[in-house]
Amino acid sequence: MSVDTVGELLRRWRHHRRLSQLDLAIAADVSARHVSLVETGKSNPSPAMILRLADRLDVPLRERNRLLLAAGFAPRYAERPLDDAALSAARNAVERVLRAHEPYPALAFDRRWDIVMTNRAVEPFFAEVDPELLRPPVNLLRLGLDPRGLARLVVNLADVRAVFRSRVRRQLAAAPDPGLAALYEELLEPGAGDAPAGADVTIQMVVRLEGRELRLFSTITTFGTPMDITLDEVAVESYYPADAESAAYFEGPGSGLTGSGPA
Repeated sequence: MSVDTVGELLRRWRHHRRLSQLDLAIAADVSARHVSLVETGKSNPSPAMILRLADRLDVPLRERNRLLLAAGFAPRYAERPLDDAALSAARNAVERVLRAHEPYPALAFDRRWDIVMTNRAVEPFFAEVDPELLRPPVNLLRLGLDPRGLARLVVNLADVRAVFRSRVRRQLAAAPDPGLAALYEELLEPGAGDAPAGADVTIQMVVRLEGRELRLFSTITTFGTPMDITLDEVAVESYYPADAESAAYFEGPGSGLTGSGPA
C-alpha cells in the first residue's frame, strides 16, 4: 500500500482550501516555485516550513502531526486525555465554564461529538433516554437524533436536524474525518421530509420536558491557540432560555441549582 508523502498531503490540503500554489506562497511568504518543489517531492521541507504551510492552510493539529510524520519528523503536538495531569488547568477551565452556566444546561464534546463533560442542569434531559445511549462514549448527535434519545422530546426536530446537518457539513469541509462522515451518513443524510433551517435570528430548540415546552438557543466556546490535540478538538456548548417561561423552569426553586455555586 502506498504511503502519502508530505508533498501530496500538503497539495491535498491546498486543494481542499481552494488555493493556488501562488495563493499559498503569498500567505506563507515563500516563492510559488518552492511550494511546487515541496509538493512534487523535489525539495524536502524542514519541520518549521511544514508547520508554516500547515498554519496558512489552517490544518488541524492532528493532521499537522501526520504531515510531520510523513516527512520523517517526530510529531509536535501531544494528544492527552482531558483528565491528564498536564491538562488540569484546561480541564478546570472547562469545569468552571460548565458550572458557571448553571442553572442552564451546558456540555463539552470532542470532534466526533462524543460528550466529555456536562453540568448538572443537563441531567433532567437524560432522565428518559434509553440507557443504551448513555453508555460511554455518549455521542451528542446520536443522543439528539435517535428516537430512543432526545428526539422524542424535541418538538421542532426537523429544524434541529437541519442545524446539526449544517454544523457537521461545515466541520467536514474544514477537516475531513471518516468517523464523523460515517455519523453524518447514519444520522444526517437529507430526507424528503426535511426542511431547511429557518430564517430567525437564532434557531431555537423546543423541548417538551415535564409537561412544559422549553425554548433554548446555544453558543459554542473553543480554546484559543491550543497546543494539544484534545484541546484543539473540544468545544463547550452552552444553552440559554429563549423566553421568560423557559428561564423560569431553570431558575425556579424546583431546579435545585439556583444559587448552588460550584460543586
